[in-house]
Amino acid sequence: MAKKIKIVIVGYGNVGRGVRTVIEATQDMELCGIVSRGVPRVKKEVGEDIPVMNVADIELWIRELQPDVAILCGGSSTDLPVQGPELAAHLSTVDSFDNHGEIANYFTKMNETAKKAHTIAVVSTGWDPGIFSLERVLASSFLPDAKAYGFYGLDESGGLSMGHSDAIRRIPGVKDARQYTHAKPTTVDKVRSGENPTLSPGDMHWRECFIVLEDGADASAVEQTVKNMPNYFAPFQTVVNFISQEELDRDFSGLPHGGCVIAAGTAADGSSSKIEYHCSWGSNPVATASVLVAHARAVMRLKNEGKSGAFTILDIPPAYLSAFSQEELLKKFM
Repeated sequence: MAKKIKIVIVGYGNVGRGVRTVIEATQDMELCGIVSRGVPRVKKEVGEDIPVMNVADIELWIRELQPDVAILCGGSSTDLPVQGPELAAHLSTVDSFDNHGEIANYFTKMNETAKKAHTIAVVSTGWDPGIFSLERVLASSFLPDAKAYGFYGLDESGGLSMGHSDAIRRIPGVKDARQYTHAKPTTVDKVRSGENPTLSPGDMHWRECFIVLEDGADASAVEQTVKNMPNYFAPFQTVVNFISQEELDRDFSGLPHGGCVIAAGTAADGSSSKIEYHCSWGSNPVATASVLVAHARAVMRLKNEGKSGAFTILDIPPAYLSAFSQEELLKKFM
């Protein structure tokens, strides 16, 4: 792609910062601006070299920045359900909507909006949903009799979930929070052994929350709101810890995550087989950002083909994610 892809970042938190870092490391993209609800905060952080505009002024910043693709970095609990359809009606988007129970409904809404507007909307991409979604489909295709399971937070300290942390921070009375997901080792062992157990989400993981309360907040009410939150915490064993901001900043400043997809069973001839995909990320936000940015390339290729509507990683050829040409891909990776 001779012309650089112009990206606008929508929302500038941890994922937005990650997207900026990834774009600056590419050769085929450029950051044309950031749009946010907190313009003064973002301007103070990024300086004068990057245009920062109010996300609400959609027609103005589209006209001024002229982006090819908007990468949406808001949270899935309240931001993306509103911003996704609103922005897809104006320009092509990539997002990481990660409320698994609502992805089908979100896809339908984004597809209707993008088709009507003749835009592209890549939805629910990251490493899960996203890469792990693809791995589950591949595993179940190659070993049809096996179930493909996804596990997260394999290390003893667990893995930081940005979406779940954001959902907690939206609760009234919460000042700051981190949520760590832990895989249950005994369940992982059962899956690796080829038992193909029938599992509920709560059989596979448990969740650990570290919460800083606003002054005067009702800790009991916050804890119950967390534990009863549909899709995020209600199905899981959830441990809630209330700590100070100093403790949170000191002990939970890292942003690691990782996990694996496992499918174990028998091939067509009855031979024992196992497929496992594993990833370990030093920074969950940069991991998600890396996948989001790669999908911006796919957006441009789909647009050049005259396509419109919503797409997931399952619908997009892997070659569309790469900065390499088809000839280079054949030489380097086949």
